[in-house]
Order: sequence, then structure tokens, then C-alpha cells
Amino acid sequence: MPTALRQESLYAKIGDLVHLLGQKDTHFVFTLEPGITFQTHLGMIPHEEIAGQPWGSRVRTHLGNTFILLQPQLDDLLRDIPRQTQIMYPKDIGYVLVTMGVGPGSIVLEAGTGSGALTTALAYMVGDTGKVISYERNLKFHNIARQNLERFGLSHRVVFKNQDIADGIEEEYIHSIFLDLPNPEDYIHLVRPALIPGGTLGCLLPTTNQVSNLITALKRHNFENIEISEMMHRYYKPSATRLRPEDRMVGHTGFLIFTRKVGLYSESTPTTSTP
Repeated sequence: MPTALRQESLYAKIGDLVHLLGQKDTHFVFTLEPGITFQTHLGMIPHEEIAGQPWGSRVRTHLGNTFILLQPQLDDLLRDIPRQTQIMYPKDIGYVLVTMGVGPGSIVLEAGTGSGALTTALAYMVGDTGKVISYERNLKFHNIARQNLERFGLSHRVVFKNQDIADGIEEEYIHSIFLDLPNPEDYIHLVRPALIPGGTLGCLLPTTNQVSNLITALKRHNFENIEISEMMHRYYKPSATRLRPEDRMVGHTGFLIFTRKVGLYSESTPTTSTP
């Protein structure tokens, strides 16, 4: 199993997850293992020759092609995930992590694991003191996500559940919940008791009519501070003399909806003040 990400050592070593960055945005993420050789159409490099090299250095294949040796960032992992489903983009994931307050020690639940892109980001952020609980009813996707997290050395931070959330949420006192499902409005009654008071619920939906259905359900179950947004992300060509946007951009991928669990008014608590 690969060692934890973001090593303190200045040098790559056997067991580390590495990112080789080549020309024209060719890149490879893998774990250094003894007796294994990295093989590509650009040439071969034994893993043991990469081990011991300083991060940021250039390594050369037997064909003379060079790669930059880097520690993989979260963005590198997300781009390298083998997928069988549509995954969330980093532009959306970053906003999810910030808005839901995910950090070391967080207890986060997601439903709709898919290929595990968001799962990877959540596990990366919660650290070894936090936990991610991930529900996925499709066994094929469940297994793919587990394999992806094992490859990145993050699976020990995740409880994978091959279960349908419609059958109930077993956990309590969850800090944040994220539903990547086409009909999250059907599960709000299950989400509310699982969240801590003031906890955050997030959802991703592609169309406005789905968002409208969700808003109605959220208000019915006394969720407040509802926020709806979408993220746009455009790259620029890195040329000092011809700086301009790239010809293509990642536009609309979905609406992000966030809300907070608030307390209910008791019958003895007045909702308005009397002058």
C-alpha cells in the first residue's frame, strides 16, 4: 500500500506515490515498488532508479525522454482516476470541500460513490483522524471506487458500503452529508436525523427542475440557508506574448446546492415577538 501523501522527505522512496509529468501534458501516477519497471511508449525506467531522486528533479527513460518527478497533488489524483461513471470535476469538488468545512477530523457521509472522485478528495482532506462513509448500491461502482482509493493509499479513511441509502442511514452525528443522486429530495427525511445540529447538506444536480424539487423538500424538512451555485473554470494559454483563453473550457457540469440543518420551533416558543 502506498505511504501517506505529502511526504516530509525531500526524496522519493519505495512505497511512495509519485507523479511523472512529461511533455504535452503526459502524466502518470503510480506507487514505487521494488523490482518493477515503469513502461510507456516514451521508454522505461526501473522504479528503483526513481527512488532516491529528489522531488522536482528530472528522470530519463532508456529512450532519452525526460519526466519531472513530483509528489502528486489532490488534483493529480482526481485527473488520474479510472472511471466507469461521470465524475465530479475539481472545480466543483474544491467548492464542496470549502463550503462543507471538510478538514482533519471531519466525519463525512456521501451517497452515490460512483468512481470515487469525491470520495478521494474527502478522504484526502479528513486525514487519519477523520472518516468518510460512502454508500453505493451498484456493486461494480462500489468495487471500482474501493480499488481507486486503495491505489492512492486512502482506503483506510473510508467505510465503503454497498447499500442503497433508501434502506436507511445507519450512522449518526455526521458533520456533513453529500448526495450525488438524481433524486435527493426523496432522502431528506433520512439525512436530517443523521446530521449534527447545524450540519451541512450538499447535493449536485444537472437540471433546474431537479433543483426545484429539492428546494421544496428542503423547506418541508426545515433546512435553512439554501445556496445554489454553479462553477465555471477557464484556462489561459501560458504565453507571455500571446496570453489568451484556451479554445475550450469546462462550463456547466451541474448545480451545487448547500443547506444547513437548523432546530425546529417548539410549540412553546413564539415565532414572533409582541410589541
